[in-house]
Amino acid sequence: MALKSTIFKANLAVADIDHGYYADHALTLARHPSETDERMMIRLAALALNAYKLQSVCNGDGTLDFGAGLSNPDDPDVSLRDFTGRTRVWIEVGQPEEKPLVKACGKADEVLLYCFSHSAEIWWRGIEGKLSRPQNLSVYRIPAAASQAMAALAQRTMQLQATIQEQTLTLGDGRHSIDVELVRWKQAPG
Repeated sequence: MALKSTIFKANLAVADIDHGYYADHALTLARHPSETDERMMIRLAALALNAYKLQSVCNGDGTLDFGAGLSNPDDPDVSLRDFTGRTRVWIEVGQPEEKPLVKACGKADEVLLYCFSHSAEIWWRGIEGKLSRPQNLSVYRIPAAASQAMAALAQRTMQLQATIQEQTLTLGDGRHSIDVELVRWKQAPG
């Protein structure tokens, strides 16, 4: 018998001071049996970091959703689609192989990758040259200490606040908060 995903509910209040975006998001996250709390929380952080694009890219007329993730490797971890169904932003987390990332770059206007874990630097050194061509790909590193601390916030029902100021994400649940300073490894022009 196949194991089923575990469902998590999160009420996420986003205050993106850098982009003037303030909104509450009621989210449902399906955590695949092979997915860790750390990876799930990175998906949630990636959504928070890019929520402002609902306004700046789609003028409020789009959907920002979690994809099938580990259940379907051809689906993004998070995506922003406009009212026509066009994928404007494709977000991946982890350390994927080159081919799925390049394929995603052909399907979306912008592709963002958020790497985490202690092995991310080794992975990046091995793949950096292969990812130099896609012009719409940006790659960020979330420090391992921050990603592990975010995993401790994972609960089946979560009330979270995400504040983005001076390119730093502060994610908290009212009792604990974690500051996440992204390291930019590759930036798409524009």
